[in-house]
Amino acid sequence: MKILAFDTSSEYCSVALLLERDLLGEEVLAGQRHSELVLPMVSRILDESGLTLVQLDGIAFGSGPGSFTGLRIACGIAQGLAFGAGLPVIGIGTLEALAQQAGGTQVITALDARMHEIYHAAYRKGLDGWQAVSEPILCLPQNAPPLQEQDWTGCGSGFDMYPTVLRKRYEGYLNHIISGVRPDARAMTQLAAPRFARGQGLDPADAAPLYIRNKVALKEKER
Repeated sequence: MKILAFDTSSEYCSVALLLERDLLGEEVLAGQRHSELVLPMVSRILDESGLTLVQLDGIAFGSGPGSFTGLRIACGIAQGLAFGAGLPVIGIGTLEALAQQAGGTQVITALDARMHEIYHAAYRKGLDGWQAVSEPILCLPQNAPPLQEQDWTGCGSGFDMYPTVLRKRYEGYLNHIISGVRPDARAMTQLAAPRFARGQGLDPADAAPLYIRNKVALKEKER
């Protein structure tokens, strides 16, 4: 499979290209410049591979949760590129991408959602890939969903921001925390490839971000 993926859900912008067993990738600290940077990054990685869009099998994008603006950028660019090249698309959850990067078979993922909250999910790896033990939700760190099994790994900016609270919440269940893990397009190509192979790609018109939160700031009375 030849899969292009990009993620603009955080302050970083990443692009990756899976070529059967080879994986090319680029990541930059974008700040608020994702819309300026992502297409030139796509062009560079395609030039490096010697391929054009129409030679790919599909396009994947980081669907969320994450920055509202970033998710819209990734989804819109995926739709535009896929329409032009006649390709299917797949949105890859940012929390599942964290699990893919963490290694191991049981991973609790958490992203800083601001406003003292986190985006949270827990995954277990099986023969068919990652299965959600706890589906993606928005919650306070101290209210993260309980888990029954032991031997979990934690990762993501939520753990970086609230390590003490989450360690206490999962005391006896959490083996260790991996710091500095963020959503990355390389992991997204790996997750997308078997789904494209199973024919699960979508028409670009059906692609959509996964927001979870429906507001981006606290009202004055909530502060």
